[in-house]
Amino acid sequence: MSTFVQNRMTELSGHLYIAGSFVRSRGDASPVIDPATEQTVGHFALATPTEVDDAVAAARAAQREWWRLSALERADALHRVADRLNDMAPLVGECLTREMGKPFRESNWEAGASASSFRYYAELARHEQGRVAGSAIAGQIHMTLKEPLGVIVSIVPFNFPVLLFGWQAAASLAAGNAIIVKPSDLTPLTLLMVMEAFDHLPAGLVQVVTGTAQVGQALVAHEHTHGVAFTGSVPAAQAVARVAADRFKPVLIEASGNDPFIVMPSAPIDVVARGAAFASFLNCGQVCTSAERFYVHTDVFDDFVEAFAEQARSLRVGSGLDNVDMGPLASSRERDRFERTLHRAIEQGARVVTGARRPERLDRGWFHEPTVMEVRHEFDIMHAESFGPVAPVCRVDGLDQAIEFANDSNVGLGANIYTSDLHEAFRAVHEIESGIVWVNTPLNDNDAVPFGGRKLTGSGRELGAEGLEQFRRSKMVMISPTAEADPEWFPYPDEDAYPG
Repeated sequence: MSTFVQNRMTELSGHLYIAGSFVRSRGDASPVIDPATEQTVGHFALATPTEVDDAVAAARAAQREWWRLSALERADALHRVADRLNDMAPLVGECLTREMGKPFRESNWEAGASASSFRYYAELARHEQGRVAGSAIAGQIHMTLKEPLGVIVSIVPFNFPVLLFGWQAAASLAAGNAIIVKPSDLTPLTLLMVMEAFDHLPAGLVQVVTGTAQVGQALVAHEHTHGVAFTGSVPAAQAVARVAADRFKPVLIEASGNDPFIVMPSAPIDVVARGAAFASFLNCGQVCTSAERFYVHTDVFDDFVEAFAEQARSLRVGSGLDNVDMGPLASSRERDRFERTLHRAIEQGARVVTGARRPERLDRGWFHEPTVMEVRHEFDIMHAESFGPVAPVCRVDGLDQAIEFANDSNVGLGANIYTSDLHEAFRAVHEIESGIVWVNTPLNDNDAVPFGGRKLTGSGRELGAEGLEQFRRSKMVMISPTAEADPEWFPYPDEDAYPG
């Protein structure tokens, strides 16, 4: 670890970022563990109820100041955030790798991808703040104004903390809101480090309050927060939605995926195998849009499994700060949960093609080999988010069966298909029940295109114009140029009375 990052992680330990300053919390502290070494690399604070109130009060004051600025001034400030994020990317990336284990290439990428979202929303928010409608009354102006919700609560997971916070913060701030982020207890120091990119904004506009689920619940339930963005499990998302509903707060929810990956005979198997390995094992499979269910046409099944397994065996596994392709799972509890999923699949009859064990040469850290196994659709592993480095492959006899199996899920985030047949591609796009469909290009995204799912995956959208709208409210405005009596007013004409 570089001395600078090591010292900075120590300095940030036990702190919150409230009202533009790093403040030592009055709450207890818990350790942050490097999943590659099992060593303590810092501590995070368990914020107190008073500190939550302090953050909300600071956010309310800062939001009013921020909204008084012109749209151009806000855009300039957000472009400066993007500049800072790009400059900080290597240091933030090292901190993130130390906290949750992903290869440095992936963690270094996050801040730059977040910066891209800030640039996009800086300009999109300037593009329009409402619209003028054709008036219902001659001579008047009837229009819609777009206004911020107020104070947004962002609850982000450990797997992409900088990216997901960036998506939500960029849209929230561009819309005129303040935002308070509650990071995962596995990656709190990374988001504290990121706050240096926001120190030119009004104090309190962007804040970090660390802690366990209780801190997140307090922020969601607070009477002076006005919107929520949550990424996590289905049960946790349902709990957040119920609390937010008590005050009718808009909620953006992304709660789990179980994405299918369909392979048809016309696809080039060598290319598909490489794409499948990336879609399955990126970030050790800890991606909400990971390919977690493979449905492969029987005509190419054996060739695909062989090529896919070879790709899995070629991946270099180890510390994210070494020359590797895949790091550890983020915590011991995550590996234990993942291994239970594998064991259940094997109990049900899955045939392990490669993997399904811990690397023998790595005696410390929460590592696991990338795993490919042959399964049947009815196995449990095909109906729950595995969130780890496993690719269960199921044989299908055609596209009809592949789509039927793909839709047999209570979540619907993303879906993939590899085919050179345009008719098959269009069928997949229109018939698969998901918020995203990738055809021959797995796991990509675009700031200008909305990201989100269906079913129990959640509600709302991030990115695109839809992502900005998530954090705004509409106000109807009608203006008459002069104060004149309206023919609809009292007294009503006698001829309009009930005739009897």
